[in-house]
Formats: sequence, C-alpha cells, structure tokens
Amino acid sequence: MAIGPEGIALAELAEELGGLVEGNPTVRVTGVTGLQDAVHGGMVRVEHPRYLAEAEASPAAALLTDLRIGPVQKPTIRVAKVRLAFARALELFAPTEDAPDGIHETAVIASDAELAPGCAVGPYAVIGRKARVGARAVVHAHAVVGEGVEIGEDSVIYPQVVLYSRTVVGARVRIHSGSVIGADGFGYEWNGQGHQKIPQIGRVRIGDDVEIGANTAIDRATTGETVIGPGTKVDNLVQVAHNVRTGAHCLIVSQVGIAGSTTLGSGVVLAGQAGVKDHVHLGDGVQAAGKSGVWGDQPAGARVSGHPARPHREEIRIQAALGQLPELLKRVAELERRLKDAEPE
Repeated sequence: MAIGPEGIALAELAEELGGLVEGNPTVRVTGVTGLQDAVHGGMVRVEHPRYLAEAEASPAAALLTDLRIGPVQKPTIRVAKVRLAFARALELFAPTEDAPDGIHETAVIASDAELAPGCAVGPYAVIGRKARVGARAVVHAHAVVGEGVEIGEDSVIYPQVVLYSRTVVGARVRIHSGSVIGADGFGYEWNGQGHQKIPQIGRVRIGDDVEIGANTAIDRATTGETVIGPGTKVDNLVQVAHNVRTGAHCLIVSQVGIAGSTTLGSGVVLAGQAGVKDHVHLGDGVQAAGKSGVWGDQPAGARVSGHPARPHREEIRIQAALGQLPELLKRVAELERRLKDAEPE
C-alpha cells in the first residue's frame, strides 16, 4: 500500500500501523515527520513525555506515540513500539523509487545470462555471462554484474555497484552505490624477493534481506565463501575481509573493519570504526562499542569497548582512572618531596 498526496484517514493509518486512535478518526494525515520538521497535515512521532508540549504546539495534524505518554490534545495513534510504527509509516508515505523500466537499450547483457520476468536493467549496466537476475530485481545504471553472479528476487543493485564473478546475492537485498562485492581477498606470502599473491578462488554469498551501504567492500574468500548472514545490515565504508562469516541480523556500522576468517554469531553489533582481528570468533549478541579494537574471541552476550577491547564496565573504570592521573602524579611528586625532606641528613 502506498499513500498518495491526498493522505489517509487516521483510523485507516492506525489499522496499517497496528495502533489505536484517540481523538477524531477522520482527520487526514498527509505525511509523517520527526518533531523538528513537523508540517501541516503531517503526523509527528513523540517518544518521550518531555517532547509532548512541543509536539502539541507544532502544526502537525496528529501524533504517533505509546502508552507512556499521558493525555493528549491532538488526534493520536498509540502503538506498542513507536520507532517500528514510524518506520512502517515512512514506508507507506515514501515516494516511489525511480527504478528502470524493463531492459534499457544501452545495457550490455551476455547472450547466456538469464533475466527472470519483471526484472529491470538500467542504462549502461553490464550483465555478464551465465549471470542470473531474479524476478522483479532491479540493476541500476552503470552497475556491473559479473560472470556467474546470481541475484535473488526483489533485490536492488544501485548505480555503480560491482559484483565480481560468482557472487551470490539473496532475495530482497539492497546494495548501495559504489560498493564492491567479491574483489580479491588480501592474501600474500613473502617468497624471499617479494610478496607473492595467494590466489583468491572463493566467492561471496549474501543472505536474504541484507542491506549494504555505499562504498563498502566485501572480499571473496581465498577458498570457500565469505558469508553475510540473512537480515544483516552493513553501513557505508565497511571492509569485510576474505572468509569472514557473519550470522543473522548483525549490525555493522560505518568504517568497521573485519579481518580475514573472523566469524560473527547472530545479532552481533559492531559500532562505528570498530576493528576485529583475523581468526576471531564473536558469539551471539556481542556488542563492540565505537573504535573498539577486538583482538580476541568474545563469548555470547559480551559488551566490550576500548583498545584492546575489554568488558565495557572495566573499560569505563579504566578511563575514569586515567582522567585522575594528572592529579595523582602531582600528589605522588608531593609525597616524594616530603619523604626526601624527612630523611635525616
């Protein structure tokens, strides 16, 4: 369901969001926004009572909130989880994406490539030999789909993405512009005269419902597969090295680097600029704070930070102690002076 410019009655929108209406159910909503960009006819989300007064003073026609918020003056939809409902509302009001219509005449498509019904290929895109593009998948302009690549149904490959040969992309995957999937892993061995390249003959497999941000690189395996598990979300500017395997529903935030042959369990979160050493295993649900340097295995559920990464509470205590060092050094110097003065001549 997509909502047009005329909007939708609050009661209908509540049904789509799984919420309950308070106030006039016939009020029409023409969009959904945050508090700072509220507009006439829009619905604004309110996640905390401290924002209620400002939301009610805004030009918004309605509010989206939960049961923690007290009585409201504007028409309201109450839901169990505001952020999830907000995400769904954004989907409903989102403008239609400008996708290619059919196969553009400038696209270069190998004679033995297989394009399923309903897929689209944009201008100057390249589809290599024996590649397969699933039903309703979209390959945007200037994207390159290498030999033997498989793209699942309803996936979207944005402009200037490069999928190296034999990469496998699941269903409903979104890969944003500038990403390179399946380039050679970084493998060399010193032969006495130079760095001899180790052939990288594996591939990359990307599970269903994965999203990969712009300018991210995921390297092919030396042998076997580099795997991004189903439902995992990868931000912009991430490096995933050869033979890394992630579980399902991981979150990998911008500028993270994961070294070769590391494995992540399900639900792992790596915050911005975290780095993970090679051949490390992170158990299910591990969370590594921003700029963490993870040098060793972490058990399921661990929360770590710092460099090297250690349990988060321990790292907080260390950082607090470091802040006291200047004063401690002054006190030690004063104690040393007093001891020296007290020494008999």
